[in-house]
Amino acid sequence: MGATGFLIRHLHWPLMESLKGNRTRKYLQELVEAQQLEAQTLEKRQREKLGALLDHAVRHVPAYREYARQWERQQECPDSFLRSLPILTKSRFRQSPEQYLAARGSCSPLIPNRTGGSTGEPVSFYLDRPAVERYEAARWLGLSWHGIRIGDPCVMIWGSPLELNRHQLKRYRWKERWLKNRVIVSAYDLDKRRLEEFLKLLRRFRPAYLYGYASALHTLALMLLERGWSPGVPLKAIVSTAESLHEHQREAMEQAFSAPVVNEYGARDGGMIAYQCPKGNMHVFSENCYLEVVEPITGIPLHPGETGLLLVTDLHNFAMPRLRYQLGDLVRLSPDSCDCGIGFPLLAKIDGRVDDMFVTRQGRYVHGHYFNHIIRGMSSFRGFQIVQHDPGRISLKLVKEPERFLPWEEAQLLACIREALGNVVIQVSYVEKIAPSASGKIRYAIRECPLTPAPFRD
Repeated sequence: MGATGFLIRHLHWPLMESLKGNRTRKYLQELVEAQQLEAQTLEKRQREKLGALLDHAVRHVPAYREYARQWERQQECPDSFLRSLPILTKSRFRQSPEQYLAARGSCSPLIPNRTGGSTGEPVSFYLDRPAVERYEAARWLGLSWHGIRIGDPCVMIWGSPLELNRHQLKRYRWKERWLKNRVIVSAYDLDKRRLEEFLKLLRRFRPAYLYGYASALHTLALMLLERGWSPGVPLKAIVSTAESLHEHQREAMEQAFSAPVVNEYGARDGGMIAYQCPKGNMHVFSENCYLEVVEPITGIPLHPGETGLLLVTDLHNFAMPRLRYQLGDLVRLSPDSCDCGIGFPLLAKIDGRVDDMFVTRQGRYVHGHYFNHIIRGMSSFRGFQIVQHDPGRISLKLVKEPERFLPWEEAQLLACIREALGNVVIQVSYVEKIAPSASGKIRYAIRECPLTPAPFRD
């Protein structure tokens, strides 16, 4: 498949640049140069970009025009001005998305997009071409840290685009195969009975890397380990994206595929935020975004090293600026630097989504990772999903290991849940597998009630 990659790099991409004005490789080169800069220089460049975006927003975006006079007084301190603006939640954005469209956008046409809805109602929004191309440039920079080039063959473990009909889907897959050198394997239909078929695809296509949801890649890894099979092709990396990557998943994938696991962190509505370097650290693309971490309930800014809600400001989406956009993830920034030679700041940890945090009737918070740690040590279950409907009511789906199931382990699991959440009602059901959401992702811990509980009465 080397010929396809060569043609993509030396024919298709130059044609896109000359005929359609694609600037992804230009933006990639800018990032390559920026990653060598000192931290202070990167911070200065980021503040300048933030200032330009804020000036544009208060002048041309209806949702922010009321802050124009305040901006005139605070232009020298764009960071402080940004922190004075209200947090933009997804529900608030959905109430009046048209208010965030710039009255005078760029010359580039608007590109409609939406989230997959794995955590609730999808969010529809617009980007312009420069923003999309900068996201792609950041992804290719992160991949380049692991020796992966534009056009290198890739097998994606992915969901199908929800908005496409059958004809459009066929065209989409053709473009993926011949214009991007990527083959898509459905994340909805991973079956150990088709494992040989998957291995034949790998050995025929010979990808440089695998790319997909953490849960789907982990499922494939467990299938291989169970059979004692190997992929049979050398892989540069296993790129995990779109979901929280747990350490036990990383270990299983690296063992099964004999390749390093690389974490990619981004979101459709947040852009490409960070990538893992060969040293294992997550570098934030500070040239493209401005990140804040705040306390989940009060919204008070937190210092690096403290875990809180992530707010993202995309520095290049002038078509539809969303300032201090609450992505829904819990993260921790790091004050440290990395000795890999990449100057971009570090993201210390991604702790999952705020929807993964459970709340007790007494107002105490328990992260969904707690349940994952418990079940991981039990041989009775191969999968689970726990849903908190309200502080006193839980649904628990369990996928049993038929030959290893031990009733006392289930009793122990229920006891551990009650130890963490109090005397809750737990509705247990047994399923063949945990179904992915419409987007193809699998969520193991879901909270449906508000994070702040109602007053508790015995």
